[in-house]
Amino acid sequence: MAGETPFLGTLSAFGAFAVGFFARPAGGLIFGHLGDRYGRKRALIATLVMMGLATSGIGLLPTYATAGVWAPVALVLLRLFQGIAVGGEWGGAVLLAAEHAPRGRSTYFASFAQLGSPAGQILSLLAFRLAGLMDKEAFLAWGWRLPFLASVVLLAVGFVIRLGVAESPAFQASQAADREALARDTPIPEVLRTQRGPLLMAIAANTFAIASVYLYQVFLITFAVQYLHIERAVILDALLITAVVQFVVQPVAARVAERLGDESRFLQLSLVWCILTPYPLFLLLETRSFAGITLGLCLIQLGIASFYAVVAGYVASAFPTRVRYTAISIGYQFSGAVAGGLTPIVGTVLAEASGGAWLPIALFGTMLAVISLLGITLLRPHVRALRRWGGDETTT
Repeated sequence: MAGETPFLGTLSAFGAFAVGFFARPAGGLIFGHLGDRYGRKRALIATLVMMGLATSGIGLLPTYATAGVWAPVALVLLRLFQGIAVGGEWGGAVLLAAEHAPRGRSTYFASFAQLGSPAGQILSLLAFRLAGLMDKEAFLAWGWRLPFLASVVLLAVGFVIRLGVAESPAFQASQAADREALARDTPIPEVLRTQRGPLLMAIAANTFAIASVYLYQVFLITFAVQYLHIERAVILDALLITAVVQFVVQPVAARVAERLGDESRFLQLSLVWCILTPYPLFLLLETRSFAGITLGLCLIQLGIASFYAVVAGYVASAFPTRVRYTAISIGYQFSGAVAGGLTPIVGTVLAEASGGAWLPIALFGTMLAVISLLGITLLRPHVRALRRWGGDETTT
């Protein structure tokens, strides 16, 4: 657009990015209800098919030149379906892993569902690199479609795997034990009536888990390139190494937390680390050296990965089995709509208002970690009470 500044261009791009996040709470509500009523496995198969068809559909979209205004309309609808599918996917993946875990191992098992974030980051950064090797005209003509069409293969593989997974034992036991409650209540009203306190705390607890991705990865690329004048390839390569570090650290962190026997303390210590490390991160970014940038990102990623690995299983253990899918989906996806969708926008505004100074952004990162620290601290007695009363046999 004529006269558009880099600030306005970035703000409009992140604004469009944020729109997709606001479909996720709807997915959390829909599939949370289905998962608590009809099973985690059925809900997860439905989200997989929905996501796979929507993603491959994007690869088949006609161009504006051939379809006119219907091309962007179709894209928006497909993105909406993707958002709804993602909104239902996370809660089911976490629960199917956690509720299949042996007694006392749910934190570790649930952490494997969280590996999707660093794995996706690694694949997307590699795709960036491969796209840079293509001829620009070929990429614009057809190359951009290939990653979307490749999702058909992932859909087929994932569908076979999920068909072979048994339903959660905890869900089956809950169905057998709570038939009267199931006949009387539906999950969403029951969560809103009986779990309001833990739900608000879960939203707060998840804030940093989601916002950290979009502050220290998505927004950081723009900040490093536009304000620190770091080569895009340098920051992307540093983020790729950081994503590999996160992928390795997460299962180790979950195992350590499990061995310590006090996930809440582990989460609190991880968040304290994340409160302190934005400042060395940005100081090292100012060196503009690949080694310094990578070191800074890895420093903060140790805390982020440790927190992200453990928080899913911990928050799940704060809710009774019969409404757990609904509760954790609402908590995660409503947090994601705000923290995920708005964090890059807030970062962009802070950077522009401060003339590219990093201190306001670092303070913003600290504030996000403090919100989650408060949520984890307040959620702790609910988790301990539910475990003590035997309402959560899969997570003790």
